[in-house]
Amino acid sequence: MCAPPPGAVRKHGEITVGAGGDGIERIEARFSEKAFSPHRHDSYAIGVTLAGVQSFRYRGEQRHCLPGQCLILHPDELHDGEPGTENGFRYRIVYIDPALVQQALDGSSLPFVADPVLRTPGIGAALLADALDMEDAVDELRRVDIGTGLARMLRAASGTERSGTALLDLPALLRVREQIAADPAGRHSTAALERLSGLDRWTLARQFRAAFGTSPSRFRTMRQLDRARRLMVAGTPLAEAALEAGFADQSHLSRQFKRAYGMTPARWRAALERKAA
Repeated sequence: MCAPPPGAVRKHGEITVGAGGDGIERIEARFSEKAFSPHRHDSYAIGVTLAGVQSFRYRGEQRHCLPGQCLILHPDELHDGEPGTENGFRYRIVYIDPALVQQALDGSSLPFVADPVLRTPGIGAALLADALDMEDAVDELRRVDIGTGLARMLRAASGTERSGTALLDLPALLRVREQIAADPAGRHSTAALERLSGLDRWTLARQFRAAFGTSPSRFRTMRQLDRARRLMVAGTPLAEAALEAGFADQSHLSRQFKRAYGMTPARWRAALERKAA
């Protein structure tokens, strides 16, 4: 996850990037045509449709999120996005790192919300006002407040406010996560991660997904993409950004980028630059 600088709000064409913080990224976007091809990301995506109908396919079903309704997507779940009518749609969304949710849950498995659209009138405004405030800088206290509030919301929406799931070895999992995040372009062997965590590779894989919603390998890829996005925003050519982020070449970056964000790097950068020109 590539969070904007705290306190900064940047407008780029169809997409406005709000003030963010470590593990928190806020976006407001407007689309009048196909928005995203099928993709998945390693964060929770929690948002509200502001105008129009937001239609998307999720877990084998076509879904529709109307104005004022809340959208919750679990990490690593495949989904797309398009307008449900010819008028397009506009939405505001917060991407929150599962590790931040984990800190609030104290080691329990991540909540899974089976129905991604919460239809209770006003539920988005009531539960997400702080998290979706694009202008509000995210210092450490606000970060804890947002993480705790969203974790509570996710548990309530999933029906697991009192989870009986066995606790995970969170300190060991965080060591692995931090090692990968520190050098995502490196190749971390399973043997090295076993030594670091004290867990065998199968237990590590199961617990990592339960804790953070994705596999260690995909977590590494997403951190590579974070680096590539930062380089692209700074004006680095795509081929150079791909190599610096640890991808084999530009085509490798493009494939992974579209798989993660539902659009090519060129389209993503064009959306950021459209109004800046």
